[in-house]
Amino acid sequence: MSITVTPVHIGDLAGVDLPVYIHVIDHPGGRILVDTGLTALHSMVEDMDPRLKPVGEWGLDPASVDAVVNTHLHFDHAGGNHLFAGTPIHVQRQELEDGRHAEDYTIREWVDPEGVELQYVPEDGEVVLAPGIRLMPAPGHTRGSQIVVVETDEGLVVIAGDSAVWGAELDDPQTEGQRLIRALEPTAVWMSHAAEPWRPSTS
Repeated sequence: MSITVTPVHIGDLAGVDLPVYIHVIDHPGGRILVDTGLTALHSMVEDMDPRLKPVGEWGLDPASVDAVVNTHLHFDHAGGNHLFAGTPIHVQRQELEDGRHAEDYTIREWVDPEGVELQYVPEDGEVVLAPGIRLMPAPGHTRGSQIVVVETDEGLVVIAGDSAVWGAELDDPQTEGQRLIRALEPTAVWMSHAAEPWRPSTS
């Protein structure tokens, strides 16, 4: 069995005209979910007018997930973490600190939901999550952002979270994380707010 990456559309931020995707990695050793989207509305982000799909319509059974990766802890990337009690959730230690303590950073009660004990695994830098899957710090969008680097049959694929929101940011990389992604020379880069991956120009 090869390693595959599948996007899952879980809703839209209508106020800023952006879709929201999470990504499923199917690996011979198990299933990894990258980011958990959002599952509820909150007054803190009502200006973004979230339009959400019910979890039952995601086509993804939370019980089928063996590990979760949060690229970062903004509300639209960690809002479904409460569904994964007992499942390891890998996040950079800096990001977990900021998500829990920085002012006006995210929705804190979604990072540590009341009555739900989440199993965060704080990472300090690059780590091999499974054969063919690496986590790499990619500062830029947040101090603690990370990307997921996946070796697939089509070549190296990156799941970028919000390290790049639009493909144009990878055409002209400005942040440390964007430059890292380009240096990896990936075949494709999946972003959290795009239906199709960015691919390098062949011209």
